[in-house]
Amino acid sequence: MSTAPKTVQSKETSLSEKGLKAGSVGLIGAVVIGVSCIAPAYTLTAALGPTVSEVGVHLPAIFLVGFIPMLLVALGYRELNNAMPDAGTSFTWATRAFGPWIGWMGGWGLIAATIIVLSNLAAVAVDFFYLMLAQIFSNPELGELSKILPLNIATTLVFIALACWISYRGMETTKGVQYVLVAFQLLVLGWFAVSAFAHVANGTAFDATAISPDWFNPFAVDSFSQFAAGVSLSIFIYWGWDVTLTMNEETKNPEKTPGRAATITVLVIVIIYMTVALATLSFAGVGETGLGAGNPENQSSIFAVLAGPVMGPFAILMSLAILSSSAASLQSTFVSPARTMLAMGHYRAISPRFGRISPTFKSPSFATIAAAIAAAGFYVITRTVSENALWDTITALGMMICFYYGITALACVWFFRAEAFRGARAFFFKFLAPLVGGVILLVMFVKTAMDSMDPEYGSGSSVGGVGLVFVLGMGVILLGVVVMLVMYRLRPEFFKGKVL
Repeated sequence: MSTAPKTVQSKETSLSEKGLKAGSVGLIGAVVIGVSCIAPAYTLTAALGPTVSEVGVHLPAIFLVGFIPMLLVALGYRELNNAMPDAGTSFTWATRAFGPWIGWMGGWGLIAATIIVLSNLAAVAVDFFYLMLAQIFSNPELGELSKILPLNIATTLVFIALACWISYRGMETTKGVQYVLVAFQLLVLGWFAVSAFAHVANGTAFDATAISPDWFNPFAVDSFSQFAAGVSLSIFIYWGWDVTLTMNEETKNPEKTPGRAATITVLVIVIIYMTVALATLSFAGVGETGLGAGNPENQSSIFAVLAGPVMGPFAILMSLAILSSSAASLQSTFVSPARTMLAMGHYRAISPRFGRISPTFKSPSFATIAAAIAAAGFYVITRTVSENALWDTITALGMMICFYYGITALACVWFFRAEAFRGARAFFFKFLAPLVGGVILLVMFVKTAMDSMDPEYGSGSSVGGVGLVFVLGMGVILLGVVVMLVMYRLRPEFFKGKVL
């Protein structure tokens, strides 16, 4: 079996066997897109508060613990990519390791998670867009416009359409946009961290707290439930690095570059997170009043509260950074579901229409538009029915992330089982690292599923006495089973192993 993607030569460029433009992204471009997809500015403002509420000053320890399974899984992804660079990633690799049924569900997990988060990213971009207008024109009423439901939905759909258009134009357009947006948000986060530490040094911080070695001790967290909740949140904040792998048929040196980009992306992100987390805790402390990071009123967007006291008149830059972060991630996140659906259509696991390529931009035309329509439809339905349903589905994302990451990591272990003990390197990278990372994530999947059955988990909503987060998370996975059974009736050749 040929494991590398085949290329065909044309007068202008080489193309992968699926028709994607090969060699259009290098290592730096892949890392930039990976960082963009994770969206550090947006993710930190949304995740710092809830994580502090669970683990207090042990936030750095939890960030490091969440980083470990991500790094171990990324190493497994790298080995799979070295052997089989394919835009289908989780779908293709799990199919070749475990067969079509598990492979199909791995692909579904990735698609469902990214479609859901696309709608959330668009919603966040809209909120900060109107907040930015309020700050520019010194008119707080403009910031309230996002609460007008018809206007909110209309603006969100515009953001999704713009992101879809950029993604449709291919990786070179995507890469150019991301260089600017990622550089800006990293500059502002660095500014925030330096300013916070300066306030601490000058004695002008809200609750100056000295950094302690105890902050880095995960065993000092009060209970396992708090520890598990914190780790679940920290896993979510690292999610998105695997976009570098879904671009593998479009990168230079596809066997090596995507895996290296994934590892570098995870390392860059943990450095950013640790720096900003330490700056926030040092400046604000973990108190539950005022500017404290533990104040429930601050948890939905910690930077919206702290940017003014920390950055002074330049606080508007933080709003712009979060807007650019969510907008950048909205655009780059389209890469993963579009290319996964492209691969599933190419291998006839779903309709072959998803395998269509734009003749002009050499991008997954049908799949990109389908992802945008699905994200828009999901947002309109959940936002109209209940805002709690939208945010609880985001909370349920943790389950889906652990689900498909875990399956893919164990696919690495099983696929390389015959060569795992041929040397120290093979043992660690092809067996031990993905095994430990995959098991951790699947344990977290089970733990989160059990905890989310409690109606108090998430927004506090429930269906028949069962937490809404559990109903939504498991409901999305079960919907995948139903769709898979329908595809089995319509596309039996894939499920009988005749295609892949």
